[in-house]
Amino acid sequence: MKLPHDLSGDDLAKALGRVGYRITRQPGSHLRLSTESASQHHVTIPAHDPLKVGTLAGILGDVSANLQISREELLRRPFG
Repeated sequence: MKLPHDLSGDDLAKALGRVGYRITRQPGSHLRLSTESASQHHVTIPAHDPLKVGTLAGILGDVSANLQISREELLRRPFG
């Protein structure tokens, strides 16, 4: 599955909310999301519109590693 090229930071935060992440802080132009579902994990995403593809790929890689699923499976869950 290809990465979306028009995804904003807020849209990504909402999508990650469907897999157990929630916004815990918003310092300036960044959002900090946390989860304790698999293990305690924090990820910071810029509140940009749109996110750069490399930034999005890095964030999704971190989240999928924490959830112990493939990036493709992670994309299917909130975006599918």
